Amino acid sequence: MKEWQILMLNQQDVINTGLLEDMTGVLEKVETVFRLHGMEQVENPPKTMITLNDPETGDWMSKFIAMPVYIGGKINRPGIKWAAESMTNARTRELPMGIDMVILSDPVTVEPKAIIEGTLITAMRTAAATGIAAKYLARKNSEIVGCIGAGVIGRTVIQALVEVFPGIRKVKLFDIYKEKAEKIAEEFQGRVNVEVANSLQETVSESDIMATMSTSTRPLVKKEWLKEGYLITQLGANEVEARIVTDSDMIVVDDWEPIKHNHLSVFYPLIKEGKIRDDHIKLLRHIVCGKIPARISEGQNILYSSRGMGCLDIIVADHIYKTAIEKGLGYNFKMWDKPYWI
Repeated sequence: MKEWQILMLNQQDVINTGLLEDMTGVLEKVETVFRLHGMEQVENPPKTMITLNDPETGDWMSKFIAMPVYIGGKINRPGIKWAAESMTNARTRELPMGIDMVILSDPVTVEPKAIIEGTLITAMRTAAATGIAAKYLARKNSEIVGCIGAGVIGRTVIQALVEVFPGIRKVKLFDIYKEKAEKIAEEFQGRVNVEVANSLQETVSESDIMATMSTSTRPLVKKEWLKEGYLITQLGANEVEARIVTDSDMIVVDDWEPIKHNHLSVFYPLIKEGKIRDDHIKLLRHIVCGKIPARISEGQNILYSSRGMGCLDIIVADHIYKTAIEKGLGYNFKMWDKPYWI
């Protein structure tokens, strides 16, 4: 008799697959899914989001986001990421600001095959996407990285960029909470020199590659601070001033539609004013699969902006699922002994 079981993987199971020590593998998976997406073998429809606002202030309090995906090719995996964010958690620090789950399904019978804690997957794949963007868009001789934001993603972005550019000799890290930056600098001792910066300008002005991953709702990075030939990767919606968008020689994004329609994004007013059009935007997946060229000169100034795509989570989760089976991790949940109605 067939066993109808779902493999349940909690956060410790995910850690035990070796995910956090395998940025090389995550980078490879993320690059693969960008390439497959560029070759039209991935279905990654727009996210569906519900926002709950604080009744007193009117500011957003929590968000719930559904991200369905199908990855074709040899992966052949449908799945969905359920992502949620809480400003209460960010304030109290009793729980992660983002709490995510991933469900993987069988492509033929549609049975759910695994339910996986997704918070660490999010942290690793987000950083890996930045790493892949830098691989194609940064100057090959880049030596100094600037990072704004010393949260979870700040840590993994440093990990990814050092992996992609082993010649990096210094990381300038800034956070308004200096002790958080100091903690990350200590973690990277012996691997790369992470120097805690005293100001935003100091962080930006020295950097060949600039990465922003903050929760700021206002622009942080000014155009005049950036080196000529820069790559700046923006993981938030509104961390760079408008002049960086309009003056960059090349604008690359992971997924344009959700960025284009995000009214909190730096792009939104520029689109309304006619200063940015669809034909100004390049998709990273088309660069990775070779449909359009990457950086073409040392002096080219490039902005990469990311909204995050579910296909990155699903390809990493699929690998975790297969690894967990090999290692005997997790436990099985039986949905039914026999389906009641067929």
